[in-house]
Amino acid sequence: MFQVDPNVTLEGRGVRLEPLSVGHEEALRAAAADGELWTLQFTSVPEPAGTLAYIQAALADCARGIRVPWVVRELAGGRVIGSTSYHDIIPAARRVEIGYTWYSRSWQRTFVNTACKLRLLEHAFGTLGCSVVGWRTDIHNSRSQAAIERLGAKKDGVIRRQSQRRDGTLRDTVMYSMTDDEWTGGARTRLEAALLKGTSAP
Repeated sequence: MFQVDPNVTLEGRGVRLEPLSVGHEEALRAAAADGELWTLQFTSVPEPAGTLAYIQAALADCARGIRVPWVVRELAGGRVIGSTSYHDIIPAARRVEIGYTWYSRSWQRTFVNTACKLRLLEHAFGTLGCSVVGWRTDIHNSRSQAAIERLGAKKDGVIRRQSQRRDGTLRDTVMYSMTDDEWTGGARTRLEAALLKGTSAP
């Protein structure tokens, strides 16, 4: 039976993904303050006063079996620097999506995103036995689309007016996915090479 354990900690390549808890409230608030990320149009980062509610909503989804949320901790300094999740979990299709991902501005465009995605993909395909892993992003978020494509994911299409943005406008959502065959057929090797290049760069 396909089941995602919400209590699993994923560690390696300089990061640790710890199961989200209310005890992370202060650390998450500080991480989001690095860049005032809640002001960005395309993210789900909570405002400082909404951090606890953000955590509680994620944990409620976790209790329903549709999301597994983590905080991201960088191991060198020990700080919480963001959050990520599996979500829209479909056991019958052996499918999870990776999303609700954000990092403190200081850690964007570093090794962190690649390291986290590698651990999440390794766990999804190697441990859980996923058939496919998905991603979704706002059609206007070109940076996110480029990052997903660099992972080796394929664009599945666009769902028009799929959800509401923070400002009340309706967003078209771009869907991506990676199959287990694509993971073993070269995506993992390319990601490992990209991480090695990124962490060794000055």
